[in-house]
Amino acid sequence: MDFVTPPGFRDVLADEATARERIARAVQDGFAARGYVPIETPTLENMQVMQVGGRLPRTPFKFFDAKGDLVTLRSDVTLQVARMCATRLGNQPGPFRFRYMQRIFREAEGQLKADVREKTQIGIECIGEKGPEIDAEVVELFASALTTAGVRSFKLSLATVGVLRALLAASGATDAWCARVLEAFHASNFVALDRLCGAGPDGRADELCEGAAAPVFADAIRALARIRGGREAIDAVRALVAPLGCEDGLADFARTYDLLAADGLADNLLVDFSVMSSFDYYTGIVFEAFAPDLGTPLGSGGRYDNMLGSYGEDRPAAGFAFTLEEAMAAAANDEAEQDASVAAGGEEEAPAPAASASAPASPAARPLRIAVPKGSLNPDAVAALTEAGLDTEGLDDPGRQLIIRRPGVEYIIVRPSDAPVFVEMGAADCGICGEDSLLEKAADVVELTDLRFGGCRFVVAERAGAREAVKERYRKLGALRVTTKYPRITAAHFARRGTQVELVKLNGNIELGPLTGLADCIVDITATGRTLRENNLVVVDEVLSSTARFFANVCSFRTDDRVRALADRLGKQVAGQDLKVTAGGSVQEREDR
Repeated sequence: MDFVTPPGFRDVLADEATARERIARAVQDGFAARGYVPIETPTLENMQVMQVGGRLPRTPFKFFDAKGDLVTLRSDVTLQVARMCATRLGNQPGPFRFRYMQRIFREAEGQLKADVREKTQIGIECIGEKGPEIDAEVVELFASALTTAGVRSFKLSLATVGVLRALLAASGATDAWCARVLEAFHASNFVALDRLCGAGPDGRADELCEGAAAPVFADAIRALARIRGGREAIDAVRALVAPLGCEDGLADFARTYDLLAADGLADNLLVDFSVMSSFDYYTGIVFEAFAPDLGTPLGSGGRYDNMLGSYGEDRPAAGFAFTLEEAMAAAANDEAEQDASVAAGGEEEAPAPAASASAPASPAARPLRIAVPKGSLNPDAVAALTEAGLDTEGLDDPGRQLIIRRPGVEYIIVRPSDAPVFVEMGAADCGICGEDSLLEKAADVVELTDLRFGGCRFVVAERAGAREAVKERYRKLGALRVTTKYPRITAAHFARRGTQVELVKLNGNIELGPLTGLADCIVDITATGRTLRENNLVVVDEVLSSTARFFANVCSFRTDDRVRALADRLGKQVAGQDLKVTAGGSVQEREDR
C-alpha cells in the first residue's frame, strides 16, 4: 500500500514552510501597518452562502453533514466576509478593514491543473467605504504585497465593469444574449464575442446572435474588449461610449488610475477592458495580477458594492486576494532570471523596496513560444504564421525535431489535442488547434482568432434503420450508450438535449460501437460521410462545427505584447474570407483532433 496524500494535496516540508511563514508574516505586517485587522472564517460553509454571491470560478467540494445540510469547503473568502459582516456586524457602523490568510479548496473544472486543489489565499477586504481613493488604496496594497512576497515583475490589468454593464443595459438586447456576452468576457473568448456581436465569419449561421444588441451597441461592446494600454486607453474608452451615454464608473476609474500612477505604479498598470472577473459580484473596478512565465494569474480583486446586501445590510466594499503558491513561484522565476543575468555578465539589480513595485521585466528577452499542431492542421498553420511575418523555415518538415528554433521564436511541435495543455500550463505562450480541442480540454486560455481553416463537423450517428430500436431502448433504460473519442463534447451535447447517456471512450474505430452492440450511437468527426455509409451508419444529429483557433496563455496575453501583435496580424489575414464550414458546406478530414 502506498501512503500518499490525496490527489491535489501535498505536504509542505520545512524549507518551504519556513519561506512561506516569512513571506506571510511580512505581508500581514504590511497590511496591519495600514490598519487592517485579522479575521478567520470557518473551513466549512453552507452552500447557500457561496451560491448567493453568483458565479464561482471553480467547483467547490460539496457534501452533506450529519444533519443533511449541504455544506462546502470554502472556495473563496470574500463571500464569507460578506456573510460575516451582514450577520455578525450588522449593528456596527464600520468601516471595517480586514486581512486574512486561509486555505481554500477548489476542484478544477477542466482536465488541466486538476492536481492543485488546495491553496493558501492571502487578502484584504475594506468594508463600508468607497471612492477612487479607497480603490487606489486597495490596488496599491495588492502591488505592495506582491513586491513584499518577492515578485519583481508583474502587470496589474485593470478595468471597470460599469461600462460594459451600462452598454448591455442600454443595448436593447435580450437577457439571454447579454448573459452570453458576459460569459464570453468571463472566458476571455474573443471569437465568441465577435460572433455574438455580428462580426463573425461571413456566411455562418449562428443562433447566438438571436436577440442581439442594436449594431451600434454590439460594435461598442466588441471594441471595448480590445482596448488596452496606459492612461490613453481610458480616453479611448470614453470616446467609444460617451456618445452612447454609457460612461458609468469611468470618471472614478480614471481618478483611481491617476492616483496609482502618482504612487509610482504606472509601469505596472495595464488598462484592459477584456479583464472581467469570473465572479459575478463585482460592480466597479476589477483588477488581476499577472507575472511573465508563470502561466496562471497571481490573484485578483475589485469593488463589490452590492454583494453584502445579498446577506443583509448593504454596504460598499472592495478587496483582493492572491495565492501564496503563485506568488512564490513568480518570485522564484524572477530570482532565476536575475541569477542568469548576473551569470551572463549583467549587474545585479538592487531589490525593490517593499512599499512599491518594481517595473516589470520584458518577456521579449526570450523567444516567443508557439505550440504548432502536427497532422492535417500543420500546412495551413505554417502558412498562416509565415504570412504573419514569422520565420517558419523548417517548420513544414520538422522530422523528429520537437522544437524548432528560429530568431525570436520557438515552435513546439505537438498533437493538436495537446496544444491547449502546453498553452494553459505556460509551456507555450500561444498556439493553434481546433475549437473542438479547446472544448474537449476545457482549457483556461484566451481564444483570440478564428483562423477559418481545418474545418470539421461533429455528428451523432447510429446504424441505419435502428432509429425506433434506439428510441425504445432509451424508453426502457433511460439512457443511451455512446462511443466517442470526445467525452466532454459528447456529454455537453446530450446535456443540452436533455438526454441521459453512458459514455464509452475509445481511441479508434468507434464505428464498431453500434455495429457490435457495444453502443447505440457514436459521436465523431465526419467529412464526406463515406466511412459512415460504408459501415451502414447514418447521421441523426449535428453536434458542432469547428475550425482552427489561435489562442494564448492568460498571462502571456497580458504581459507579452508580441502575442497581441501576432493575433492582430492573423486576424487581418482572415478578415473578409469566406468560412470553409457552413451548415451545408464541405469540410476537411482531420487526422488528429
